[in-house]
Amino acid sequence: MTVRTAGRISIGIAAFALVWLLLWADYRAAQVEKGGPGFQAAFELTDHQGMIRTQEDFAGRWMLVFFGFTNCPDVCPTTLAEVAAVMEGLGDDAARVQPLFISVDPERDTPSMLAEFVPRFDARLVGLTGTPEQIDRTAHSFHIYYEKVEQTAAPGGYAIGHSSQLFLFGPDGVYVQSWSYGTPVEEILAGLKRQMSS
Repeated sequence: MTVRTAGRISIGIAAFALVWLLLWADYRAAQVEKGGPGFQAAFELTDHQGMIRTQEDFAGRWMLVFFGFTNCPDVCPTTLAEVAAVMEGLGDDAARVQPLFISVDPERDTPSMLAEFVPRFDARLVGLTGTPEQIDRTAHSFHIYYEKVEQTAAPGGYAIGHSSQLFLFGPDGVYVQSWSYGTPVEEILAGLKRQMSS
């Protein structure tokens, strides 16, 4: 077997694993939405201003939570732009909602990196990062997956495959709903308003 063939096989296996994990994460979120076991937001991370934050800091507010990384070429900036549009669309009710961006790339996404990144979308957006162990615990508690994938053309030679849904948690910190990547802003905004008024 040549090195080139072995490389292609490795890439194929990695791609298959990535697709399988994405499908599993979406299935898991769908099961929760259908009345499966719910979960609560749980984290202890550092925000983009260097402060330690937990879910308790946002108690009493709705939380829109998205996992990603600052070097993400498309999914993350697109979703965060949609979150910004949702916040704008909420008008005065935006004060009741806290958008959070949790990095799954602790190696590169330092608080200072997040401080440059998150304000590009919305001043109300809080970026969160931590040690690899903290990110692992947080990802586990939110039932999301992420995986480092070698990619020579990417900054640092790697990208991160990760769950791409946008989560909504109620003022009590309990999971309420999620939206898959590509859901129109209008649909997210309508769903959020409906939950907030119920």
